Amino acid sequence: MFTEDFLHYIWNFKLFNTKELKTVQNEPITILKSGQHNTDAGPDFFNAQIKIGETIWAGNVEIHINSSDWIKHHHEKDNAYNNVVLHVVYHHDVDIRNATGNHIPTIELKNLIDPKLISNYKQLISSKNWIACSKQINQVDDFILQNWLERVVFERLERKSIEINQTLLLNRNDWEETFYQTLFKYFGLKVNSQPFLLLAKNTPLKIIDKHKNLLSIEALLFGQAGFLNNEFDDEYYLKLKKEYHFLSAKFNLKPLDASLWKFLRLRPANFPTLRISQLANLVAQEPRLFSKILEINSVQEFQKIFSVTASSYWNSHYQFGNTQKINTIKRTGKIMTDGLIVNVVVPILFVYASSIQNDELKNKAIRFLEQLNTEKNTIILNFEKLGIKSKNALQSQALIELKTNYCSHKKCLNCSIGSHLLKK
Repeated sequence: MFTEDFLHYIWNFKLFNTKELKTVQNEPITILKSGQHNTDAGPDFFNAQIKIGETIWAGNVEIHINSSDWIKHHHEKDNAYNNVVLHVVYHHDVDIRNATGNHIPTIELKNLIDPKLISNYKQLISSKNWIACSKQINQVDDFILQNWLERVVFERLERKSIEINQTLLLNRNDWEETFYQTLFKYFGLKVNSQPFLLLAKNTPLKIIDKHKNLLSIEALLFGQAGFLNNEFDDEYYLKLKKEYHFLSAKFNLKPLDASLWKFLRLRPANFPTLRISQLANLVAQEPRLFSKILEINSVQEFQKIFSVTASSYWNSHYQFGNTQKINTIKRTGKIMTDGLIVNVVVPILFVYASSIQNDELKNKAIRFLEQLNTEKNTIILNFEKLGIKSKNALQSQALIELKTNYCSHKKCLNCSIGSHLLKK
């Protein structure tokens, strides 16, 4: 049929006939305030104001499909529900009381909700399409769509902020170390994000900072990644191994298990060996990356910094010991550099701006997203097929958030698009 969430939505927005409203006990009732929606334990709405007869009641509202759900959920024994002043149900099948034995006034919504609203809801929730509103979304007014996408992209940044703040806390408010770890994690993309994050934590920036020589930085990273435990006779490999042997003893370092790294089904350009060399070149050129990003005012400057090559050995290799016939410079491509701006720079700037209450810096981070081309992935392409075209990275990030955090979980009631379609 439908869920309690639907009834919460109906109650919250008063989407039912409130004229000459009466309780099931035939008492006249007026809803002065619906109350504040509670998503935690306890009654569904706090601080409502209800006029029953000539008396105004202030308290909480509990909502169920059937009145008997009150008993099914054992509310009649729970003192947390003693302040409930109104029980709102779709179907009334039994009178209920609270833990003190007092009768709870009840209203039944069954004949008060527009059948079209229920029909629209059932159509969305039962949809098996890629998103519930696949057939209707292109009918939504552009003003509603754009306003919602703007809000959703901020939700995405706030959600990413939680993880960054947790990392910052663990790093004792060290922004450079936090940026360094976030950067490493993204370099691994989805498949190797955790090994790259472990590598960053296992090789702190304070150790990297002590070395300006690229060979030393590569030796530290490859050694800590567990890639220098084999017996290859390549000159480059042997130099790295010798350097790491010295540095690991000096700093008492313990390498990761090399089995953590995944190569299977990865494009060779995304092999962790290449990415580690590129990272080494990046941190060798710009050791204080967080301080650097605060100075930058255009995406072109970021693209220039993040466009780095792996060391020349990797021109003819993808893994240690395996020589390739074709010689090519292994540079980070535009998709990678733009991805670093979208997924590392902008979220970090957003969090930092929030922490120092700098709206100008926050707006600058948003402008970087507006200046970047839209991302290309399955989600964006599927939205395009539905007539929703992304113009820049700001909109593509919003669409990704919309799909992953709303559409995939059928949160149509929490979505402005879904809400608009329900009321049509």
